[in-house]
Amino acid sequence: MDIELKPLPQQVIVITGASSGIGLATAKKAAAKGAKVVLAARNEPALQQIGREIEAAGGTALSVVADVGNVEDLERIARTAVDTFGRVDTWVNNAGTSIYGRLEEVSEEDNRRLFDINFWGVVNGSLIGLRCLETSGAALINVGSELSDVVAPLQGMYSATKHAVKGFTDALRIEVAEIAGRPVSITLIQPTAVDTPFPQHARNYMAREPKLPDPKIQPEEVADAILDAAENPRRDVKVGTRSKIDTTMWNLVPSLVELMVAKQSDEQHYEELPRNPEGILFGPGEDGRIHGSGGVEENPKQT
Repeated sequence: MDIELKPLPQQVIVITGASSGIGLATAKKAAAKGAKVVLAARNEPALQQIGREIEAAGGTALSVVADVGNVEDLERIARTAVDTFGRVDTWVNNAGTSIYGRLEEVSEEDNRRLFDINFWGVVNGSLIGLRCLETSGAALINVGSELSDVVAPLQGMYSATKHAVKGFTDALRIEVAEIAGRPVSITLIQPTAVDTPFPQHARNYMAREPKLPDPKIQPEEVADAILDAAENPRRDVKVGTRSKIDTTMWNLVPSLVELMVAKQSDEQHYEELPRNPEGILFGPGEDGRIHGSGGVEENPKQT
């Protein structure tokens, strides 16, 4: 099916998790290209500040305080966007977080909350987004991970949520495009490790401060992939060489990759005590940053 998407300057774009990391990078780039952006996240002060910065630079931004784990909040995002701009052309389900810790150590409460955000936030965001997207020439973009195909030790439940996002997105694409015949582009973005505040936002059960393994790509690279999919229909996009290599190797020689990733468990922490073990699992954290903060070995002046 041929789907023609609008150029970014003609679009209204909803972005969840827009107060930091990939979501913030995407919002700023989209606004700079002329799109009207609807920023959704839990941190109201950060959203307001980001909105002011975008408008000061000549862009158009609307902030909606929302928790994607709450379906009523997602409905309010859609309603506010349509009431303000009359339509939504692209909906980006980006909000997410993680848990660092062995599967046997993590509480069921924390695991369920993680699924509420990472999986049900995408499911409900997709279904609600589809109802308010333009009837033709619209895009729904879900941010998965290379861990939608592979897994990472000490982030087992996060990997499970991203596997679930991939399964849901693939099934939804078939139902919407192939069965219903609706001209909506549905894309899964699968980045490798990205230099964002992701580790510091995670719930942490480890005795050390969490980190992502190197090499990491920049969040602006993922933002570019998201905005490309907003203008050009894509099925799935693996962002970063590591994502392409790891997923290919997993499909070809999974047992070998399991041995390799098992050895990476020591690369998922800094040699410092945890800064904020609770993370943002149950509430907003310190937002407004696109890039990560690093650890003491990367920031020698930090105490």
